[in-house]
Amino acid sequence: MKDKIKSFIAETTFTDINSFSDDTMIFDEGIFDSMGLLGLINFLESEFNVVTDDTELQEENFGSVERIADFVGRKMALAS
Repeated sequence: MKDKIKSFIAETTFTDINSFSDDTMIFDEGIFDSMGLLGLINFLESEFNVVTDDTELQEENFGSVERIADFVGRKMALAS
């Protein structure tokens, strides 16, 4: 899951996938911005069937690849 998320971020931001790690704070480092977040939410919905509520749009859920993967995992567990 992390590899898919990381690949999506790298491809959509034209960032070298080796230039950031799973725990890199992607917004703080300027890799991602609010427009990128919208694309990410659409990607998560189509790839993992995860729907994100506005209240969940927080750094603790979307700050890094690690946090995004944890968030998706929690959402998927709740859905099953």
